[in-house]
Amino acid sequence: MRISVTVFLTDETVRPPALARELEERGFHGLYLPEHTHIPVSRDTPAPMGEPLPREYGRTLDPFVALGQAAAVTERLALGTGITLVAQHDPIVLAKQVATLDFLSGGRFTLGVGFGWNEEEADDHGVDWRGRRELGRRRMGLMNALWAPEPTAYDGEAEAADATGTKGAKGAKGGGDAAGGSGPRTAVRASEAHPKPVQAPRPRKGASPLHGPRTLLGGRPGPKLFAHVAEYADGWMPIGGGGLTDSIPRLRQVWEDAGRDPAALEVVPYAVRPSEGKLAYFAAQGVRETVVQLPPAGETEVLRALDAYARFL
Repeated sequence: MRISVTVFLTDETVRPPALARELEERGFHGLYLPEHTHIPVSRDTPAPMGEPLPREYGRTLDPFVALGQAAAVTERLALGTGITLVAQHDPIVLAKQVATLDFLSGGRFTLGVGFGWNEEEADDHGVDWRGRRELGRRRMGLMNALWAPEPTAYDGEAEAADATGTKGAKGAKGGGDAAGGSGPRTAVRASEAHPKPVQAPRPRKGASPLHGPRTLLGGRPGPKLFAHVAEYADGWMPIGGGGLTDSIPRLRQVWEDAGRDPAALEVVPYAVRPSEGKLAYFAAQGVRETVVQLPPAGETEVLRALDAYARFL
C-alpha cells in the first residue's frame, strides 16, 4: 500500500518545500493539496464538515504554485491536487498549468478533479451551481484536446447539442451553451499547446484516447459520477473511503461497460484517518494507494503526525 498525505497548506502552516523534503526522506509516496480561491464571508451554503468552517479553508495556498515548490526540492515524491475545482478555472490556462507541472516534475503529477460544495464561491466564478458537473466535464474535454499530440479542436457546446439533439449550437465562435441556455463557452481551436503531459494516452471505446496526467475524480458514489470516471478519468478518489465493498463493484461494471481496461481502474481513498484495520480493509478491496490527512499546522506538529504515520509505510 502506497501512503500519500494531504494537508491544507496556508500562510500559517509548514511551508511546501520543508514538508516535501520530509515526505520524500521518510518514504511517503505523495503530497496532495486542496483548493479554494476564496471563501465568501456571507455564506448560506452549509459547510459539509460542520460549522464553524475551519480557518484554513479561507487561507489555502494556490496548489499549483505550492506543488511547483515541492517538485523543485524532490525527485521521487508524487504530487497531486485533491481536488481542483475545474469548473472554476479557465480551462485553457489550467491545461497549461497542469501540463507544465507534470512536465517539469517528470510525470509525477495527479490531477484530482472535483465539483465543490460552496455555492457562493462558485457563483463568484460565474458558475451555475446545477450545471457545474457538466461544465467540468466539458472543460476536461477541452483540456484533453489541448494535451493531444497533434493540434485538436474541441467544441463542448456542439458535442452537447449532438448528444441531446439540440439545434443551433454555437461552435467555437459562439458564446452559448447548447446544453441549457447561456453559460461559459467551452471551445478551443486546433492549436499548438506545449509542453505535453508525460503519461501515455489511455484508450477509450468509441472516443479519442484520454490524454493528460493521471486523473482521479472525487465525489459521492452514484451513476453520474461513475459514468464521468469511466469517461474522462483514471479512477475515483472517495473521501474517507467508506462503503467501498458496495461501491467498487458498481464502479467497475460501469468502467468495463465503457471499454476501459479493467486492470487500470484506480480507487484512492482520500483524507483518511488511518488505522491498521482500515488499511487492511482497503487492501482487500484492491486499493493500492491511500491518502492520509495531516493537520493544518506548523512544522513541529506536522512532523509529529508523520512520525505517527510512519508505522503504516
